[in-house]
Formats: sequence, C-alpha cells, structure tokens
Amino acid sequence: MKDQATGPLRWDGGWHHAAPPPTPQECPVAVVIDGMSQAVLMATPADLMDFAIGFALTEGLIASPADVTDFEDAAVEAGGFPAREARLWLRPGLAAGLAERRRNMLGPVGCGLCGVDSIAAALPKVRTVASDWAMTPAQVIAAMQALGQGQILRRDTPAIHGAGFWDGSSAIVREDVGRHNALDKLAGALARAGRSGGQGAIVMSSRLSVDLVQKAARIGAPVLIGASAPTDLALAWAERAGITLIARARGDAFDLYTHPRRIAATRDHDDQ
Repeated sequence: MKDQATGPLRWDGGWHHAAPPPTPQECPVAVVIDGMSQAVLMATPADLMDFAIGFALTEGLIASPADVTDFEDAAVEAGGFPAREARLWLRPGLAAGLAERRRNMLGPVGCGLCGVDSIAAALPKVRTVASDWAMTPAQVIAAMQALGQGQILRRDTPAIHGAGFWDGSSAIVREDVGRHNALDKLAGALARAGRSGGQGAIVMSSRLSVDLVQKAARIGAPVLIGASAPTDLALAWAERAGITLIARARGDAFDLYTHPRRIAATRDHDDQ
C-alpha cells in the first residue's frame, strides 16, 4: 500500500483495494469557558457551539443558554495535528462554579481522556513502535475469533467491550463497559504477567479512535485490530507511530490501512 489516499487493502480471501465508507473525523476539542479550559474531548468538529453549550448544561455549569454571552470556534494545533477550542463566555457571577468543577473534575465512564484539560495533553509526543512481529491474514481472523471466545461477560449482555492480546496462538482478553477501560485492563494484565506488548497484536471489539492507538503505542503493540471503523486521526497517528492498523475485521474479511509489512501475505502484493 503506497499511501492512505489509495485506500486500504481489503482481505476477503485475496487482496484488493477497497472503497470503504469515509473515515469519521475526530480531533481534540477543548471546551474553554471564560478563558479556563474545562475539559478536552475527542469529538467530531461540527456543531461545536451546541457541543460547548450542551457540555456546560449537562455538567451543571450553566442553567440555560441565556447564561452564555458569547461563543468562538477557534482552530488551533498541537504536535502537528489540528485541534479546536470551543470558547464560551458566561454572564458575571458564574466563575466560582468553574473553579470548583476543576478541583473536583471526574471523567465520565468510558471516556478516553478523563481528567485531561489541555489539548497538549490530548495530543502528546508520538511514541513509535519498532517491533517487526508479523502475522498472516489467517491469524488476523483467528485473533478476532479468539477475542469473541474470550468475552465471557458479553455472553450475558452485548453492551460490553473487549480488548485482547493475540500472540499468534492464544489470546488474553479483558472486558469492560468502556472500550478504553478494557484496553487499560489488558495493559495491566500484560504488565503483571511480564508479557511484552511487542510480541503480539491488540484486538478490539470496537471502532478505533486515536486514544486507543496512543494506548497501543504505549503498550508497544505493533498491530492494532478493530471490529469497526477507524477515525481519520487514528489512521494519522498509527502511520506516525509505526503501528499496523487493521479495521472492519469481521468474519473472514478486514481492511489493512497502515504499515502493511507486518501482514506477511502483503509482501508479494503489487503495491509493495
């Protein structure tokens, strides 16, 4: 695969260029109120005035949109990646509530950026993965099957995410209502077992967002596989981090987006 512009390679018993749906946009959006950053969330950069006002309402920072006196959508940058600041200004008298919230800030369940209140923290320096560990298309399919077999909690309820580590023959699986939490549990299990993240693939039951790619890089995993689609920022981060990203891995098919050298059968493909 020469670059992302040509599209991913689709495996469905053989290789060909795919035409998947466009990847969803994702970027860090800082909600800044009266000049004070309240939180940074990974979000689709659209309808940001609604997003900022809705955040302020649901967090109890304002009682109604009438408390907002002005709004600005500002494009910023961090680490070479685009980001946005959704800036609100409130009527006088509400600043004390903002300061109190920052002292007691807790992230919502399953949030990938819990407690982060700066764009720089959301987009830290890219950590690269150099492992040459490789797998075959058949092993990609087997890894997804092993993830499903290891999801014990999901047998009782489908509303559970899974994260697995596939070493070529077996998988360690952890589950949680939050996909980020599931991956954190997996990271802890690997560390406690003394397992090297560089000798296997991380397999997720979910879509792949940039924070999952960042966590995979910290674990040192050379391959990240997801059952659903990746975001555009996840693809850009995986490319820079040297991670082989595979998405829409379902049944006997999957899409290969970045660093295809680790998927053995691609080495003879025309685009290599």
